[in-house]
Amino acid sequence: MEILGKILGSPAKVKIMRLFLLNPTKGFTNKDVIKRSRVNPSLANKELRVLSSINFVKKHVNGEYFFNTSFKYTSEVESLLINSDSLDKNIILETFKKVGKVKLLIVAGIFIKNKDSRVDLLIVGDKMSRSKIEEGIKKLEAEIGKELVYAIFDIKEFEYRLNMYDKLIRDIIDFPHEVVLQTKELSPTLITKKL
Repeated sequence: MEILGKILGSPAKVKIMRLFLLNPTKGFTNKDVIKRSRVNPSLANKELRVLSSINFVKKHVNGEYFFNTSFKYTSEVESLLINSDSLDKNIILETFKKVGKVKLLIVAGIFIKNKDSRVDLLIVGDKMSRSKIEEGIKKLEAEIGKELVYAIFDIKEFEYRLNMYDKLIRDIIDFPHEVVLQTKELSPTLITKKL
């Protein structure tokens, strides 16, 4: 994100461009853009004006901005902003470091460029603060530009579902994913056997 921010002028522009690229049919008001991308209001307005001036976004009469699907350099910009690494795995780990006792953190979906994944993020642990997790999710969504689909389980429930061959758990671990964190307290043989 830092490198892209320097290339494109600012991290705010990168966040806003990703928001529109990953939600090409959705309209956003100025407030929506500010909230979803977590960008300073004056900076967001400035970047929206710039993006509008180059026809990256179009402002409709209702005040919403939409991605201009006929933007001349769509494929090049997508390659740069979407197909490059979404987020460093250390940033993801750091984001959820203080939410409780996280024992397993799996990324899939948007993090590994797999549109067929059921979830983007699986978090398993104990004594986790749901509000802190949701705050971390919102932070990641602002960086990436898309709402994340995620699942949260305590250890007992996860191991029960894993042993029962629960469809959601199977869909996560049987299909492409990356393990960002797995502690030895979480029955490593059980997980690796089934992964």
